[in-house]
Amino acid sequence: MKRIAPFLCLILAVLTRFSPLALAQGGPPFRSDDPDTPENRNWEINTVLVGDRNPSEGFYETPNLDINYGLGNRVQLKYEVPLSIHESRDSVDHFAAGLGNSLFGVKFRFYSHHPKTAEPDANGKRESNFAVSIYPQLLLNNPTRSVRRDIVDPGSQFLLPMEANARIGPIRLSGEVGYWFTNKNVPNSWIRGIIVGHEFKKKTEVDLELYDQDATRATATEPKFRESTLGVGFHTPLGKKGSVWFLGMVGRSLLPVTQTNGQPSWIASIGLQFVTSHQRRRSRD
Repeated sequence: MKRIAPFLCLILAVLTRFSPLALAQGGPPFRSDDPDTPENRNWEINTVLVGDRNPSEGFYETPNLDINYGLGNRVQLKYEVPLSIHESRDSVDHFAAGLGNSLFGVKFRFYSHHPKTAEPDANGKRESNFAVSIYPQLLLNNPTRSVRRDIVDPGSQFLLPMEANARIGPIRLSGEVGYWFTNKNVPNSWIRGIIVGHEFKKKTEVDLELYDQDATRATATEPKFRESTLGVGFHTPLGKKGSVWFLGMVGRSLLPVTQTNGQPSWIASIGLQFVTSHQRRRSRD
């Protein structure tokens, strides 16, 4: 962490000095989310390849299908399901692939602050400079053999997070904190994430994410789990209309990686985002 801190300060200083408008948006390809929604009757569909590798095992999604729909300007409906792969290099090598768990969610942005000085768009709406949402999500096993084959964790599990974003001068931050309520086979855990970024010309966006997931206990067969990662990602439009976006992220653990502590040697995701509104998610009412 001591080596990372000066690097983070340098990035924040560059964003503050040179960016007329710094944007930070969560969701794919990042691990944390934000309060923004696709807006009323608009779709956002993400198809992303995801990898998470530590010295003893790896988890991959090839791809992860993430479907979102705007129900009004403040509500987002979500369904997500991956094709999952688990490979292990312990005493017995293990490799298995199958349908992952289904994730259902409803995001509700219950507060937005819209400064009067902000310029309205063509519909008379102003984008907020501060917003807060709640995003309950339910994880369920599909009727396959993925649990028995050690591809996915046994369900059901429930995530209750809150998201916020704020524009502070030229910088806009996005943050999330939440809690996983699980079962006797999977420990409960806290999640925490923060993203800061910059939009360059032609709507290309580069972001930095700090993310942490910390289990509250160990299980009978596994030590106490924790992942603390630093990732750098991007979004860039493909074509002038802005209905298709290319996105990706790479990173690794902030802590020393050992054979037993579960910290990832690397994380990565890359994929495409399809939107019907010709723009990415916004916090507008």
